[in-house]
Amino acid sequence: MSLLPVDEALSRVLASVAGPVDPEAVPISACAGRTLAADLSAIRDQPPFASSAMDGYAVRLEDVSRTPASLRVIGASVAGRAFAGTLGAGEAVRIFTGAPIPPGANAVVIQEDTESDQGRVLVKERLRPNQFVRPAGLDFRSGDPLLRAGQRLDARCLALAAAMGHGTLSMRRRPRVAILATGDELVQPGDEPRPDQIVASNPYAIAAMVEKAGGESVDLGLAADTLEALEERVLAAEKARADVLVTLGGASVGEHDLVRSALARRGMELGFWRVALRPGKPLIHGRLGAMLLLGLPGNPVSSVVCALLFLIPAVRALLGDPAAASDPTETGLLGADLSANDARQDYVRAALTGKEILVDTPGGRQPLWVPLATPHARQDSSMLALLARSEALIVRAPAAPAARAGEICRFIRLERFC
Repeated sequence: MSLLPVDEALSRVLASVAGPVDPEAVPISACAGRTLAADLSAIRDQPPFASSAMDGYAVRLEDVSRTPASLRVIGASVAGRAFAGTLGAGEAVRIFTGAPIPPGANAVVIQEDTESDQGRVLVKERLRPNQFVRPAGLDFRSGDPLLRAGQRLDARCLALAAAMGHGTLSMRRRPRVAILATGDELVQPGDEPRPDQIVASNPYAIAAMVEKAGGESVDLGLAADTLEALEERVLAAEKARADVLVTLGGASVGEHDLVRSALARRGMELGFWRVALRPGKPLIHGRLGAMLLLGLPGNPVSSVVCALLFLIPAVRALLGDPAAASDPTETGLLGADLSANDARQDYVRAALTGKEILVDTPGGRQPLWVPLATPHARQDSSMLALLARSEALIVRAPAAPAARAGEICRFIRLERFC
């Protein structure tokens, strides 16, 4: 099987997603980071009444057509305690920000433009109609569709959903992603490895990425390099009703790489297993019944890059996100030279800073701050310390020619995913 282009591999992964996971009713207090299962419309107006935008006095415009004008103060309107009467000729109501505008009033004069003395207020400035008055429904009205299915709720969207009047929301359940690290060379963090062993790190990175994307990670632990051990853990993923099984390591072609064989013995329908990218060429894709399968490489950086490119879009597709397949790259400038690329799409770890350039505008040349992606000199796929101090991946197309510092490049911000 030839190497599959990255875009084609992603299309096949997303095409194999069985559709969004089921919705569930969730109290709004528990919806942070969750994904809406249905469009959400307002069930109330915001604000529900005309209110004051400033501290001052509610007045009738006709009473202050000439200033200074002296008015009798007949009460106060405070947020949560509206004035109960109606404003008449020659009268004013003391009002505070957010408080309801009394019937009869059609403007607010700010307190800085007044003088008050013994139950009267002197208005010193002329007003416009509805000055400092927020009309009812200024922000939104009942029935307005404001949030969309597939949208992830951050703090801003949660505040909006609450203001819309919703206490419980229909959210997608978190897709369950079972994570299985394989290899006799692995031990758990905190355990003492033999001289020929290393500490497992990939499961924790992938689990964090899954949780950040809105999924639920299921830790299947470490599996030894035997078909029996691998099959046992695959069965555990099926029993856990995982939507996705991610294996880490054992996806290559060596005689000790048994993951494909173990999955095949459980009935895997293979999609593909090699992709034209660096790092991360040996990548397994398939299905096992209702469960999506992704076998990521064992090298730490390779597994993170492949998870970013294929696993995270699959999780978002399971959540019904219409932007699951969107291009994650941004435009920036190269901070250092890059040599010509070979036939694989390259993801180059880089530091991300900024650079000021001058651009032509109708008002003349103006400074513009643009991202500057500077590739690290070494790119070994085992180097986690290098990954940890990288902010971006520069994306280089297959057969891209050599590029010089200052040229335009495309990059992915790592903080979005991991």
